[in-house]
Amino acid sequence: MPGGTLKTFQFLGLTFDWTTVISTLSAFIIVLALVFFLSRNLSVRPSKRQNLLEWVIDFTNGIVKDQIPVKGGSSYNLYIFTLFLFIFVSNQMGLFLQFGSDASQIKSPTSIPLVTLTLALISMVVAHFAGVARFGLKGYFKNTFLRPFPAMFPLEILDQLTNLLTLGLRIYGNIFAGELLLNLIASLALPNNSLSSPIGFIVAIPLELIWQGFSVFIGAIQAFVFTTLTSVYISQMITKE
Repeated sequence: MPGGTLKTFQFLGLTFDWTTVISTLSAFIIVLALVFFLSRNLSVRPSKRQNLLEWVIDFTNGIVKDQIPVKGGSSYNLYIFTLFLFIFVSNQMGLFLQFGSDASQIKSPTSIPLVTLTLALISMVVAHFAGVARFGLKGYFKNTFLRPFPAMFPLEILDQLTNLLTLGLRIYGNIFAGELLLNLIASLALPNNSLSSPIGFIVAIPLELIWQGFSVFIGAIQAFVFTTLTSVYISQMITKE
C-alpha cells in the first residue's frame, strides 16, 4: 500500500475498507455520546442541553407528522430521529476530522457511496415492511405494484429502484463534492503545492472558513431532505393508492 497505509482488510471472505469502517463507527460513537450528554439529568425545568435535545426531537417528529399523517405514523418517530441525527453528524465529520497519510482515514461517512446507498436501502426496506405490516403481503403487493392499473407493474418496479438510487446518491454527491472542494481550497495553502504562494495562502484561509460554514448548512439540509423523503416513502406504502 502507498505510504504503508492499510486501506482494506479481509473478514469472512469479504473485503472491508478501513476508511469506511472507521468513519462510520466514529459517527456512531459521536451520535451516542451526543445523545447521552444531552439526555443527562432530565427535569421539568429543562436545561439548555435538554432544550436542544427536545428541539431536535420535536423537529423530527414534525417531519413524521407532516409526511405520515395516517394513524400509527408516530411509531416511526424514533427511526426518523436517529436517522436524522446520524446523517447530520456524518455530513459534518469531514469538515473537521479528515486526517491520514496518503488518504483520509476519517471523513464524512456520507461521502462514501456504499454508506449512503446502505442507508437508502435500510429506509426502503423499512418503508416496504411498513406496507406489509399494514396491508398484509398480498394487500401490500397489490397496493404498491398493481394500482392504479396492473399494467403499471414494470414502471412501479423501476420507480422503487430509482427511489433507492436517488435517495442514496443525492446525499453522496453533495457531501463528496463539498469535501473535494474543501481539499482543493486547502491545497492552495500547502507549502509543497506548486500552485501555493503567499497570496494563495491568504486567499485560501477565508475561503476555507466560508465554505466550511456553507457546508454545515448543506449538511443540515441534506439530512432534512433524506429523512423527509424516507417519511414520504413510508407514507406511500401505508396509504391506499
